[in-house]
Amino acid sequence: MCEIAEGVAASRIGVGSAIGHHGELMQGAFEGSDGHFYRALVTLPMRTLQSHATFELSKGHEIAVYPADRTKALRAAILVMERCAPSGFGGVLRVRSEIPVGHGYGSSSADVIAAIRAVSNALGIDLLPSTTSEIAVAAESASDAIAYEEEAVLFAHRQGRVIEHFGGSLPPFYLTSFKPSDAKPINTDEIGRARYTAEEIQMFRCAAGAVRRAVRNQDPRLLGFAASLSARISQRHLPKSDFESASAIAGQHDACGVQVSHSGSLIGIIVDAGEPGAAAKAAGIAASARNAGFIEAGVFAVNVEEVKGENRF
Repeated sequence: MCEIAEGVAASRIGVGSAIGHHGELMQGAFEGSDGHFYRALVTLPMRTLQSHATFELSKGHEIAVYPADRTKALRAAILVMERCAPSGFGGVLRVRSEIPVGHGYGSSSADVIAAIRAVSNALGIDLLPSTTSEIAVAAESASDAIAYEEEAVLFAHRQGRVIEHFGGSLPPFYLTSFKPSDAKPINTDEIGRARYTAEEIQMFRCAAGAVRRAVRNQDPRLLGFAASLSARISQRHLPKSDFESASAIAGQHDACGVQVSHSGSLIGIIVDAGEPGAAAKAAGIAASARNAGFIEAGVFAVNVEEVKGENRF
């Protein structure tokens, strides 16, 4: 249920923002506490990229969105209004995003989450991440865990619920990000569901255990192991060209592992931020990636205390 603020104004503007991500540290099929298997993922949040939304509440029944192509964000706004708004209210949703579309940065999900937050803000309500995620999945059929911000969770992206809370945030690391030279935008709505083998499902169980320990012990090496394992499985379902070249670069620099966007074109190499000269090492990996023909290479700091948020070098 939604607790509506008393005396909702006939004209009121709400704001909301949501972060993007760099794909997933892990994505596959996992057993829940109820014994059922779920398609689930661990999102790699990226605070440098964000979507912003405003919602102007007004009397009436019509809800409009600008730009007009943000149909999923519009659907999310309608769902919040149907669920939480008094009768006789509509409004105008405006979405502004700096997140590239189609490469695995979570642009659509960020628009949807930002829209949900803007509408709920206009109504004077605070929605829990679980409720926000539930509405997001209803709006776009599958969503990411970005409503949980930097909390590490195993998230069932088609049910909109958390399978496991890992009990903290990801360990501190640098991520060297790049794309294959032939990377093209991918429409996630057109990607078929992966059919995992029994062996792959067992590997996902191992990867989930590694993420669990990585968060508990704040160990980027374990995180890199899990990411690499999931990335290799992903190669069978949505292969990245030159993935082996990226893996070789990671090995040459003694990195923690390789991470990919499982429904996009992004590749990342993880470097332990606690290592001496870690930032320089990550920059060296970016240079190696460029020399190998990869494009848009850059470095992000994730949960590194001396660097506020994620900064690109």
